[in-house]
Amino acid sequence: MSTYKFYEQVNLNFDKAAQYTRFDKGILAQIKMCNTVYHVTFPVRRDNGDIEVVEGWRVEHSHHKTPTKGGIRYSHKVDEDETMALAALMSYKCGIVDVPFGGAKGGVKISTRDYSESELERITRRYTYELIKKGFIGPGIDVPAPDYGTGAREMGWILDTYRQMKDDLNAEACVTGKPIQQGGVRGRTEATGRGVYFGIREACNNKEDMKSVGLDTGVEGKTFVVQGLGNVGYHAAKYMTEAGAKLVGVAEIEGSIYDENGMDLEKLMEYRKDKGTIIGFDGTKELDNRDDAFYLECDILIPAALESQLTGDNADKIKAKIIAEAANGPTTADGHDIMKKRGALIIPDTYLNAGGVVVSYFEWLKNIQHVRYGRMSKRFDESSYKKILGVIENISDRKFTEAELESLAHGADEYDLVDSGLEETMITSYQQIAEVRNEHKLDDLRTAAYISAINKIGTMYEQMGIFP
Repeated sequence: MSTYKFYEQVNLNFDKAAQYTRFDKGILAQIKMCNTVYHVTFPVRRDNGDIEVVEGWRVEHSHHKTPTKGGIRYSHKVDEDETMALAALMSYKCGIVDVPFGGAKGGVKISTRDYSESELERITRRYTYELIKKGFIGPGIDVPAPDYGTGAREMGWILDTYRQMKDDLNAEACVTGKPIQQGGVRGRTEATGRGVYFGIREACNNKEDMKSVGLDTGVEGKTFVVQGLGNVGYHAAKYMTEAGAKLVGVAEIEGSIYDENGMDLEKLMEYRKDKGTIIGFDGTKELDNRDDAFYLECDILIPAALESQLTGDNADKIKAKIIAEAANGPTTADGHDIMKKRGALIIPDTYLNAGGVVVSYFEWLKNIQHVRYGRMSKRFDESSYKKILGVIENISDRKFTEAELESLAHGADEYDLVDSGLEETMITSYQQIAEVRNEHKLDDLRTAAYISAINKIGTMYEQMGIFP
C-alpha cells in the first residue's frame, strides 16, 4: 500500500503532468505550493456547560485568481495535510472547468454525530468569526461552501455571522450552498451529483473511450456500483438510473449489498431512512465485507465517499471498466497505475466532481449581481414562444392543447439556466481534456486534466508581476 499522504498524492499527479508543460520550474513550484495555511483552535461551550477546544483549518492554495473557493469539511479525520490536498485539488478543478477562482478548503476536526444542533451552530459561528478576524472570508477574498459533514444549514449560519460583523452590500456572496431564502441558487444541492452524471454520460458517448474498454456508447443499459449514498452518491445514482443504467451494488458505512437485477434507488433510500441501514433491503444479498462492493462485476464504479479508497492493496481486484471518481482523491497513485494497466477508463475527480463549484460560481454571480436568474427574461421568452406557436397554428390549421402550449412555450427559470450551464461546462471540459490527451498521445485522462489546469494557472502566473 502507498505510504504517501494525501497532499503528496496530489503532488505526484501534478509532477507527472508538469513535464508535459512549458513552464519554468519556479512557476511550477509556485503553482504546487499552498499560498496560505491558517490553523486555529477555539473554545466552545457544550450544552452541559463544559468547555471544549475545537481545532480547525482554512487553506488558500492559489491566489492566481481571487476570490479563492472551497468547501468546509466537518470530520474527526480532518487534519492539515488533508485540507492542503483538497485546497490544491480545488485550484486544479477550477482551472479544468474554467471557473475564475483560486482553490481553497476548510475543515473543522469534529464528528457531527457527537454534537447537538445548537452546539454545531456555536462551532460554525465561532469558526466563521475566526475566519473573519484573519481575513479568510469575503465575497472577493475567500468563499466557502458545503463539503462532507456540512450543508445549507451551516452555510446559512456562516452568512448570518458574516453579516453581523461586516457592513457589506455583497455579503450574500461570502459563501455558497446557502438556503434559497438566503441567496442560494436552485440546483446547488444536486449539482455535484448531477455533474458526475453529465461527466459519465460524456465519457460513455465518446466512441474511442468506449471502444477502449469494450463497451457500447451511451449510459442506458450499463451496470454500476456506488460507494456512499450521501448527497453526491445519491444524486449521481439518481440521474444514472433515470438515464437507464442499472444500480447493482451499494457500499455504505454499515456494509454492502448486491442485486444483479438492479435496485430501486428511491425505495432503498426510504428503507435506509426507516431502518437506519441498507442491509436487508428487499431482494439484495449482503456482502461479507463493506469493501466487497468494489470488486463486483459491473461496467461503472462510482466511489463517492472519502479519499484513498482504491489503493495498491485492492486495485487489482476491481473489475469495473470505468472508474468514475465522484469523491475527492478516492484513488491513490499506485491504485491508479494498477487499474490503468488493466485497461480501465478512469474519469478523474478533478474534472468529474466539479459540478459543485460550477454551480457555486453561478450562485456567487447571482449574489454579486443581485438578481435571480430568469427574472428579466422568462416571461418575455414565453410571450415570444406563444407568438411563434400562434403563427404555426394559423398557417398549419394545427391547434395546440393547453398542456402543449405550456410545455412548448416554457421560458427558462433559474433551475433550467443553472442546469444548462452545468451541462455545457461538463461537456466542454471533457472535450478539452480529451484534446489534451490526444495532443500528448496519453492514455490517461487524469494527467490530461492536470495538464489542462497547469496550463491555465501557469499562464496567469506568467502575467502576474513579482514585487520586491
